[in-house]
Amino acid sequence: MSIQALIINCTLNKSNRTSNTRALIDESVKIFDREEIVTEVVTLADYKIEYGVTGDAISNKDEWPIIFEKIKKSDILIIGSPIWLGQQSSLTTVLIERLYGASIDTNDKGQYIFYNKVGGVVVTGNEDGAKQVSRSVVYALSHIGFTVPPNVDTYWVGEAGPGPSYIDAKGYENEFTLQHAQMMSYNLIHFAKMLKEHPIPAEGNVIKQYQ
Repeated sequence: MSIQALIINCTLNKSNRTSNTRALIDESVKIFDREEIVTEVVTLADYKIEYGVTGDAISNKDEWPIIFEKIKKSDILIIGSPIWLGQQSSLTTVLIERLYGASIDTNDKGQYIFYNKVGGVVVTGNEDGAKQVSRSVVYALSHIGFTVPPNVDTYWVGEAGPGPSYIDAKGYENEFTLQHAQMMSYNLIHFAKMLKEHPIPAEGNVIKQYQ
C-alpha cells in the first residue's frame, strides 16, 4: 500500500537558509523513510502564496494551486510552524486560510475534499507557545475534514526570553520531543493506512448545496 506524506514547513526562511523547524521535521522524515512512506517536504516561503480564503488562484502570480495539488495527492499532511510572540508564524496562518477556502471542494463521494486524510503539527520556538500553536493548527485541520489521530503534536521550546533555538540548543537530544516525533509519525501512518483501506462512509457526510 502506497502512502504519501506532505510536510509543509511554514518557517519564514526560504529553503536555502537554516530552519530549526525543518530540523525537527526531519525526525519524522527519518521514520517515514524507514517505513517506506513517500515523503515530500515543502518550504512555503519558496512560493508566492497570495492572501485570501479561496482554493482558487487569486492572481496569475499565485502559486497556491501548486501546493493545493500536492495536498490533494497526499494521505498525510504535517504543518510545521515556528513560534513568534507565542503564536504560529504568519505563513502558517496564510496556509490555513487557503486550506479553509479550499475545504468547500468535495471528493467523488460528495464529502469535503480533505476527508480520509490525516494531519499533524510540528512546532519549534525559543520560549512558550507550542501548545497554543498546536491547538490552533490541529483544530483547523479537524474542522475542514482531516482526521486527527492521538498525539500528533510534536514540539520543542527553549527557556523563556532570548536564547538558542532547536538546533543550537541540541533539541534533537530531548527525549520528550523525540518520543512525540515518533508517536506522531507512527500514529499518522497507522491512521492513513486504516482510512485508505476503510474510508469514512459517505452516509451522513455528504455536503448539500443549499439555495
